[in-house]
Amino acid sequence: MSYYFAVIGTKDNPLFEHEFGTSKQGGDGIARFRDEARHMNQFIVHSSLDIVEEVQWGSGQIVTRLMVDGGRVNRYLKTIDRYHNNHISCYLTAGNVKFLLLLSPDTHPAAYTASSNTQRPFSAALARQTSSSLAANPTAPQTEEAIRLFFTEVYDAWVKNLMNPFYMLNAPVRSPVFRGRVMAAGKKYL
Repeated sequence: MSYYFAVIGTKDNPLFEHEFGTSKQGGDGIARFRDEARHMNQFIVHSSLDIVEEVQWGSGQIVTRLMVDGGRVNRYLKTIDRYHNNHISCYLTAGNVKFLLLLSPDTHPAAYTASSNTQRPFSAALARQTSSSLAANPTAPQTEEAIRLFFTEVYDAWVKNLMNPFYMLNAPVRSPVFRGRVMAAGKKYL
C-alpha cells in the first residue's frame, strides 16, 4: 500500500507533505503510486477538506464524531472520503490543523511478500496471508487502528514542532526532525 500524508493548516494551506510505502508484510517503504496518478494526490486530499469541514462544523456532528475516550477527545475521523480505489483518513488537531492520509492499495499484494530480487509464484497460502494484511483492506479494523496510532504519534511530533520558538503558525514545516518522526511513525505502524 502507498501512502500520501499531508498536514493542512487553518487557512487550508499545505504545511507538510510526504509519500511513503508500507513497511509491513515485507514492504520496502517506497511509495508505489502510478506515475499518471501521482500528481493527483494533492488534489484528492484537498478535495476531501470539504467533507472534513462539514463533519467538523456541521450541526452537532462534531460531538458525535469526536468521542471522549478515557477522558481525552479522540479526534480521529477514520475514513472520510474515497476516490476510485483511494481512501482518505483524517485527524483533527485542537488548533484546527488537519492531518490527512491518502491510502492507495497495491493492485498486486504479492509485491509486499516477495523479495525485490526473487519472483515467487502466487499461491493460495499467500493469498490468505495477504488478505488479512494491512495492504489488502484499507477499511479493516486493524488498518484503522494502525492509522490511528500513526496519527497519534505524528500529533505528538506536531505539538513538539509547534513549541519551537522559530516556527510560525501556518508556515510550511521544513524541520528534518519532524520529517524523520513522520517517516519513523509510518515505518512503525503502516
